[in-house]
Amino acid sequence: MTQSRTAIGIDVGGTGIKGAGVDPESGEKLTSRHKVLTPAGARPEDVAREVGAMAAAIRAELVASGRAAEDARLPVGVTLPVVVRHGIVRTAANIDASWIGLDAHALLSEAIGSECLVVNDADAAGVAESAFGAANGQSGATLVLTFGTGIGAAFIYDGALVPNFELGHIELDGHPIIERHAAAKVIEREGISLDEWAARVARYLGHLEKIVNPDRFVIGGSISKSADQYLPFPGVTVPVVPAHFRNNAGIVGAARLAAHPA
Repeated sequence: MTQSRTAIGIDVGGTGIKGAGVDPESGEKLTSRHKVLTPAGARPEDVAREVGAMAAAIRAELVASGRAAEDARLPVGVTLPVVVRHGIVRTAANIDASWIGLDAHALLSEAIGSECLVVNDADAAGVAESAFGAANGQSGATLVLTFGTGIGAAFIYDGALVPNFELGHIELDGHPIIERHAAAKVIEREGISLDEWAARVARYLGHLEKIVNPDRFVIGGSISKSADQYLPFPGVTVPVVPAHFRNNAGIVGAARLAAHPA
């Protein structure tokens, strides 16, 4: 397999860091799924250390399987739950505030030992679903929402990504930051049922329908594997479908973007 058909995607979340080798032309996973817990506090130097170690482990697996040469310079994409512009972090959701203003591209490239691309986690998921998954070939506006520790949002129009479309931090029904009320993590944190969580999300999606008017919603993140237990959402009039890649969409999208930088 040539280098262009092999890339590494690493998805950093508030709870876990996961990654794999990916064929960026098909979205196929080429290695096992590597996963570690996000270091407590999610400080830059600690996250960078784990990302560097994971990239090395994935690369070693690719070399051992014959999918990459020992000296190959593989594209590496890394997601963060932040707004990132030109490699610089502008916000920090569910990770340490010291990330804000940091050159994440430089930090993570040094930890990995080669250039990497840094992207918002939901944007990477949106790219994966647009290129290969639930939004592939769809015209108009698709809103990909990832529900995990927080709520990420990716806006795709006619297959093109509109980056840093943060909708998990809007105020709704007296909740200053809606992800603290409707992220998948609240099921565990507050001890609520899946049905109660779904009712909160239905209200959230209904509000997004009014302000964004998408043609469809794609639901990703850790909760997407249980989609058959809560879909459809009552009162939501546009189609709502689970992400094709479920909680691996960020890995696939990061690898795709690294192999095909804008």
